Amino acid sequence: MQKFFFLFVGAILFISCQDPVEVDLLVVNANVYTVDDTKPKATAFAIKDGKFLAVGSTEEILKNYISTNIVDADGKTIVPGLIDAHCHFYGLGLQQQKVDLRGTKSYDEVLDRILAFQKEKNVRFITGRGWDQNDWEVKEFPTKEKLDSLFPDTPVAVTRVDGHALLVNQKALDMAKITVNTKVDGGEILKKDGKLTGVLIDNPMRLIGAIVPGPRMQEQVQALKDAEKINFSYGLTTVDDAGLSPQVIALVDSLQKTGELNIRMYAMVSNVPDYVDHYLKKGVHKTDKLNVSSFKVYADGALGSRGAALKKPYSDHEGHHGAMVIGNDEFKELAKRLAGSPFQMNTHAIGDSANAVVMKTYYEVLQNKSDRRWRVEHAQVVAPEEFDILNDNLVMSVQPTHATSDMYWADERLGDERIKGAYAYKKLLEKTGKVALGTDYPVEQVSPFYTFYAAVARKDLKQYPDGGFQKENALTREETLKGMTIWAAYSNFEETEKGSITAGKFADFVILEDNIMEIEEDKIPNIKVKATYLDGKKVY
Repeated sequence: MQKFFFLFVGAILFISCQDPVEVDLLVVNANVYTVDDTKPKATAFAIKDGKFLAVGSTEEILKNYISTNIVDADGKTIVPGLIDAHCHFYGLGLQQQKVDLRGTKSYDEVLDRILAFQKEKNVRFITGRGWDQNDWEVKEFPTKEKLDSLFPDTPVAVTRVDGHALLVNQKALDMAKITVNTKVDGGEILKKDGKLTGVLIDNPMRLIGAIVPGPRMQEQVQALKDAEKINFSYGLTTVDDAGLSPQVIALVDSLQKTGELNIRMYAMVSNVPDYVDHYLKKGVHKTDKLNVSSFKVYADGALGSRGAALKKPYSDHEGHHGAMVIGNDEFKELAKRLAGSPFQMNTHAIGDSANAVVMKTYYEVLQNKSDRRWRVEHAQVVAPEEFDILNDNLVMSVQPTHATSDMYWADERLGDERIKGAYAYKKLLEKTGKVALGTDYPVEQVSPFYTFYAAVARKDLKQYPDGGFQKENALTREETLKGMTIWAAYSNFEETEKGSITAGKFADFVILEDNIMEIEEDKIPNIKVKATYLDGKKVY
């Protein structure tokens, strides 16, 4: 025993006399929310080789580690690098090269912006995104007559904010050979008095997509770089891009490998038969920056364009149920095929009918398969009977700002009873144990602080309504932060490498100008990012 005692004391003395370890970066005097349940708070951490090496108090970190690069946070709040669990990163970048119609308050304003854009750019095919007739005084779909008079010889195709409706002029219709007799399943070609209005909903939009000139390689690269710059400015270090082609994914991979693109991406492969065949043969592709292990599938359309598939008719459109954009048999066969592979299935489901099909199919094909983490993207309107069968084998990927954007008209679409099962994030969390939070930008704004505010306050940026929209489904600040970090990482099978400030994980973190966990609730949307770090290197 005496010999053991002296050996023990000697070991302690040896350790205490060791020189501090040299690291690449020290961050001290910070207010760190680690999102690590074993050590929720800290004031400092050390980084080496792009990963967190140690997390603790400023005193112990400075005692045990040294560096020529020290950041004194001066009490500022630090959180893990934020993750957008559902967005359209590449689409956001491309949008920078198109006419921006977000926030337009009338159809005339839409036309004015298109005119100004074309005067400046003079493109051969005018495209854009962002109009929303629900924000106009006349809340009806526009028609193409004014577009035809302004642009008789230049094709125009501008997408509704949700990406599920398209307004085109006659020139574009002619180029796509769309007439009053054209039929396409899984959507609508709207007509009025027997004539085309120029509005296409869901699947018919593909006819226009086939004639729109694709971006050149240089434009694609610039789009990705533009999107990265925007995301880093908001503290987003990982993005889940909901639907990409193999060509764009390969471009992302090559740019990441050369260091021209640094943001981490969980890339969902679009559900196109050739794409599915390609990746099921190729297998999962995973690097430190890129994760290709899932497919993005559309079950139905959007509520705002009345394309979401509902069990009972829309309350404001008698006899109309919306539509599935994929057949039930086709969906089930695809699900069976993916269940036999290592890939996740991530399905867009808005209406309660679509959610019922998706959830029941998932459970059926995943019987006796655990921890598959198949995702329901949006889970926007869920019926009581589907809430009853939910469990933690599925991941709900939701976007809180949809609730505060849609609340002005959603009850008109759904009625007083059905609206209770819509945007029910707290109830989804209670049933599944985790929710992954995203923005769905460019449908909504990029800012994760708008997402945070919508989740906890259930208000829009005008601080409406008092008391919050269906406040019983608000999330706590702790739940919201987890939804934007560790739970989002979990939804990607990446929780062991990111999502918290934990030794061994990638050193992705954000320094905020304000304490997001304690600041007055209505000031959350105005929080600014002081700095964003990826792999311990400042990227913003």
